[in-house]
Amino acid sequence: MNTLTPGSAPTATSADHVTITPSILYFGTPVVLLSTENEDGSANLAPMSSAWALGQAIVLGVGVEGQTAHNLRSRPELVINLPAPAQWPAVERLAPLTGRSPVPVAKQGGFRFERDKFAAAGLRPEPSELVRPPRVAACPLQLEARAARVQPDVTGVFLIVEAHVLKVHADPRIVVPGSQHVDPARWSPLIYNFRHYYGLGPELGHSFRSQTPR
Repeated sequence: MNTLTPGSAPTATSADHVTITPSILYFGTPVVLLSTENEDGSANLAPMSSAWALGQAIVLGVGVEGQTAHNLRSRPELVINLPAPAQWPAVERLAPLTGRSPVPVAKQGGFRFERDKFAAAGLRPEPSELVRPPRVAACPLQLEARAARVQPDVTGVFLIVEAHVLKVHADPRIVVPGSQHVDPARWSPLIYNFRHYYGLGPELGHSFRSQTPR
């Protein structure tokens, strides 16, 4: 079995593959902005890129020391906001900020405390309908949700949050007219691919289960 230490060259295991040890495994996941409620009733806004959907549930992975994790342990309401690719600069403005004061040990040196993250990112909050945290007005998709289960992951570094989606808000420009469906030809998520931002490329085809074939 071939191994690889950080900084060393890939080791060949076959004619087609090499063994590597990446520092992270963000292999093309969507970026979301999570809005949660702080203890004083103000809003926290945090970018994250470990999210996947199963029916009406969204599973999220958040850092255990961050303000989002702190909030969701006692105030389970949240909004899962999905930015469009062109909004990546706003996401990146949020990236080095934390809502925790003092800054957690794991974030010291690279992060700074910011109370008003909406303003720092140049984003506008708008009221939600079913939960207390606000939505991000500019995001084309906004999912009001409630965390049903919050528990540590196997490493103890992250929290796994299982959230039940209560209401979906969509920009009408990305909805198939006369339907309840998001038009995949008009909607592109912002993708976080090994710490670089991307949108989607041209469509290659569609699943036999698609309800919006062309």
